[in-house]
Amino acid sequence: METYEATFITIITMSSPLVFAVIGETISERVGIVNLSMEGTLLITALAGFATTIITNSPYIGILASGLLGGSIAVFIVLVNFKFYINQIAIGFILTILLWKLSSYLGQPYVRIPGPYLDIITIPYLSEIPFIGPVIFDNNIITISSIFLIPISWYFLFKTQLGINLRSVGENPESADARGINVRKTRLLYAMLGGILIGIGGAAFSLHVKYGWSEGHTINYGWIALAIVIFGGWNPVRGSLGVYGFGALQVLALKLQSVTIGFSQILPLIPFPLMILTLVLIQSANKNSGLGVPRIIRILILGNQPQALGITYKKDV
Repeated sequence: METYEATFITIITMSSPLVFAVIGETISERVGIVNLSMEGTLLITALAGFATTIITNSPYIGILASGLLGGSIAVFIVLVNFKFYINQIAIGFILTILLWKLSSYLGQPYVRIPGPYLDIITIPYLSEIPFIGPVIFDNNIITISSIFLIPISWYFLFKTQLGINLRSVGENPESADARGINVRKTRLLYAMLGGILIGIGGAAFSLHVKYGWSEGHTINYGWIALAIVIFGGWNPVRGSLGVYGFGALQVLALKLQSVTIGFSQILPLIPFPLMILTLVLIQSANKNSGLGVPRIIRILILGNQPQALGITYKKDV
């Protein structure tokens, strides 16, 4: 296999968990719910996916369990926000710490033990197409699903009535309510959907990209995913491109390890501060309304935050 093709496949494969997480958070934030528990959610769902797989001997049940757990965490955030009017960011931050510690405690019996792998799905002839074939037609369900999720989520958000209703709740819940949309029900439903996708992303780490379980298995990836959502302007396509860009930086860092021995421990960490620096620059450009930024760059990287993001909706009685 050609070097470039192998590198392309590695980037797409390594990026699949973050694609799920970023699109899940994008849907949640588009409806006005900030799931700041993503760092902790990825950790606990990575553990849940691997542990369930070991117990049932089925990685597919493990993925299902992680999705349900991720959705349940999101529902908890929304219900606490609805019932007690507690700030969503505060709830998410507390949950991140709690779930992080919980994953470390509950995961001890599962550290570095073997288990079943996801099956490779191969479609004859189509799998032989250069670059595209090995990724889409000769891969496991996680990678394949992550690729198809990108256009499906974009079409849903921007080209369907349900997507328009979702975005209207995230932009102006009072106006959406006046048009007969049940704001709380809509937020609960799509926050749960976003949580399910984040949970699947957690399972994708422990069952696919970083197989197995270890303490802090997905450390920092939740924060990176939150940053990429903003980087992508709350757009699933642009967010996914950000994920693949981050994946390319990770692959580059790994390849440079062999030629820069003295920096072998530092290079894998470089993509994290680079992504944060990029986010800071984008946010700075956003605050200046993109002044001085070329039009093509504005189209690609600048976006508008949902107006009601993180704001608790209190319906007047």
